[in-house]
Amino acid sequence: MQWTLVIPLKPLALAKSRLSDTASDGLRPGLALAFAQDTVAAALASAAVKDVAVVTNDTLAGRELGALGAHIVPDEPGDGLNAALAHGAAVVRSSRPESAVAALNADLPALRPLELARVLDSAAQFPRAFLPDAAAIGTTLLAAAPGQELLPAFGTDSRARHRASGAVELPLADVDSVRQDVDTGADLRAALALGVGPRTAMAAARLLIKEQ
Repeated sequence: MQWTLVIPLKPLALAKSRLSDTASDGLRPGLALAFAQDTVAAALASAAVKDVAVVTNDTLAGRELGALGAHIVPDEPGDGLNAALAHGAAVVRSSRPESAVAALNADLPALRPLELARVLDSAAQFPRAFLPDAAAIGTTLLAAAPGQELLPAFGTDSRARHRASGAVELPLADVDSVRQDVDTGADLRAALALGVGPRTAMAAARLLIKEQ
C-alpha cells in the first residue's frame, strides 16, 4: 500500500512559538520552514509514500515545499490544525476516493524514509492507526486506510484522544525519527542528536552562530 501524506503547516510567522527559549522571533520562521522542508523531502523519498499534500496558506512555504514536489492545498477552513487536516484529506479523496491517507507533522526534521515506511506498513494492517510522539503524550502520525475517515484529534493529549477514537496505537521500536517532533529547545537538541536533514542543519548552525 502506498500512502498520501497530509502535512499541515501554519503561517511561518506564527509557527514554533514554544521555541522562543531557543530562537528569536527573527529565526523561528526559518527554522519552521527548514523543519517542513526536511520532513517533506524525507517523506517523498519513502517507498511507502505515493505523494504529499501540504495544507498551508503561507506563500513562501507553499513555494518552497512545492518545489520539492509536494502538492499545496490552501487552508480554506482556516480553523486550526484538525480542520486543516480534514480538509486536506477531503481534497485528496475528492480525486482519488480510495486513497490511503495519513496525517504527518511538519516538524520532523530527523525523519528517515525507511523508518517512515516501517510505520506506514504497520499502519496498513488497521482501519486507523497512530504513532505517539517521543514524549508519549502527543501524536506525530495518524493513518486511515482506504474507505476510512481520518478523524484527526491533534492537540493537547492527542495520544489519548486518538486511542479513544478507536485508532490503534502502533507499538513500534526503532522509529525514533518519526516520533521526534520539535516544539521546544530540548526537542530540537534531541532531533539534532538523531541527525537532522540538511536544511535544518543549516538553520541550526545559523542559530548557534547568532548565539555566539
